[in-house]
Amino acid sequence: MEDHCIKKKIYYHDTDAGGVVYYANYLKHLEEGRFEFCLSRGVNMAESAKEGAIFPVVRLEIDYKSPAMYGDVVAVFTRIEKIGFSSIYFIQEIKKDDITLVKAKTIWACVNEALKPQPIPEKIKQALS
Repeated sequence: MEDHCIKKKIYYHDTDAGGVVYYANYLKHLEEGRFEFCLSRGVNMAESAKEGAIFPVVRLEIDYKSPAMYGDVVAVFTRIEKIGFSSIYFIQEIKKDDITLVKAKTIWACVNEALKPQPIPEKIKQALS
């Protein structure tokens, strides 16, 4: 599957006192990458939640390779590694030009309104596959 890409500008509020992106703020950029990836395939996560299929992050592995700085423009690349019965595995990278800044693996679980695991709706599986 081809990577989906969004561009993000690094603002002052993304950084620490040294002008380097604060490590936890990368999580917001990764979340936006996954959301936009789904939207690009016709899956709106807010609508999915209203229909009873909620996708919380249940696991995240992240490697910080190189820092982004205030004013940088970075690219967030997102692709699906696999789709299981009730989980979706994402691979993501954040890059500045050809430099990899962050590598991440994220797992979403499909849960209902009571936060109990459930199968991923077939229409979402098909759209994301």
